[in-house]
Amino acid sequence: MNQLHEHDLPPARHRLLKEHLMTEIRREERRRTRGWLRPALIGAAVAAAAAVAVTLAVPSGGAAQPKTSQEATALLGHIALAAEHEKAPAGIRDDQFVYIKSRTAFTVSENNGPAKLQPVHDREVWQSVDGTREGLLEENTPDNEHASLGTKGKKVGERSTYYRDLAKLPTGTEAMHDWLYRVSADEVDAERPDRNDAAFMLFADLIQESLMPPKVSAALYRAAATIPGVDAVRDVKDLTGREGVAITRTTAEEKVQLIFDEKTYAFLGERLYDLHGTSMGGTSVIVRAVVDKAGERP
Repeated sequence: MNQLHEHDLPPARHRLLKEHLMTEIRREERRRTRGWLRPALIGAAVAAAAAVAVTLAVPSGGAAQPKTSQEATALLGHIALAAEHEKAPAGIRDDQFVYIKSRTAFTVSENNGPAKLQPVHDREVWQSVDGTREGLLEENTPDNEHASLGTKGKKVGERSTYYRDLAKLPTGTEAMHDWLYRVSADEVDAERPDRNDAAFMLFADLIQESLMPPKVSAALYRAAATIPGVDAVRDVKDLTGREGVAITRTTAEEKVQLIFDEKTYAFLGERLYDLHGTSMGGTSVIVRAVVDKAGERP
């Protein structure tokens, strides 16, 4: 068994749809709910990220778009650099599973009643490395106590978060940028017309319950710096109270905070707020590991 805890990995909702992957779960739940950087900045990383953010053409849908802040560009540059220098997990076999344990709580509405925040609870996911074996979700919520997750034989498309599929994603910033906008285009419609919203939410989904190779992870963070409207916020806490810094963006439906450790740049978790600033819940990633069987804990 290969054990990898969160600090060893690149930085990296949950209505249960047994025939879909985890990113589909999070998207469905989201639809239901609705100068501070450390002084020792690595100049090359910041300059490179800033150059990419300026030179890449971002689809805008015709409307004037907010700019990505310099703080966010710098922070994403550091996160990408940290991810790039992580060692790829060695010896992962196709018959193994990526295990992720998190603490989570979101607002839910039952029988058309007012939305209420769930109690904070554990969520554990076992996802097949190559997608050919049935995974597992353990979560103390109705219908999710011990639920199977679909296999690669089911239709998952390019949003797959299986490790082998993620390993095939682009490792160049421009190519990853183009991939984000192309794959997220199916989320753009009359109710959600902003292509930048869709690209950012796909980026947010990808870093939650997944494990990806360092070069892919780094490209993803650099591409995120090209999405208009991304900002950075200091002195934030994840759902379990860990302090960090956040990459944030306000979409048409919510304000999303993706929180990172300020020293290691490891991904800590996500917080969601409605457009009035009311908490809609979030997640805190506790452990990432590779294990031999679904249901096995490191």
